[in-house]
Amino acid sequence: MKQLYFLLVFVLFNSCQYFDKQVPSEKELLQKELKNINWKEVDEYPSVVDCEKIENKKQRQQCFFEVLTQLIQEKLSVDTLSVLYPELDTIEVKVTVFPNATMQFEPQFPKDSVAYDKVKIDSILQARLVDFPKVNPAIKRGIPVKTQFILPVILKVE
Repeated sequence: MKQLYFLLVFVLFNSCQYFDKQVPSEKELLQKELKNINWKEVDEYPSVVDCEKIENKKQRQQCFFEVLTQLIQEKLSVDTLSVLYPELDTIEVKVTVFPNATMQFEPQFPKDSVAYDKVKIDSILQARLVDFPKVNPAIKRGIPVKTQFILPVILKVE
């Protein structure tokens, strides 16, 4: 009986370790979650009020690009840019939308281009591209994030 009691106590103490489950560490969980995140895509693209009612993600993105391109073209069409550079019919503008809903515009030129005064064109863009409607920033996992994209802006329509 004494041996049976000793055996029962021994089995009882050793069986507790079978109920212990290994809990993964926070670092392991974090690394696993970070690998699952697609850092090249956002959950929601930046948007303006006119595009908010569109449910489809790609159509909303297209609407935003069209509205923004149209606004930039309207603001630049009344400027001296086409007079100063008559050969310039399209300009690529790098648009940065920050998490606080502010925007920054930067002209993009070919690397070998020396035909344009880049500083002058940049200053014209900065002076003209103000007072845009409120832009909602892109959303990634519920957090506003910075996004950048390049829009081709047509200066002359013939």
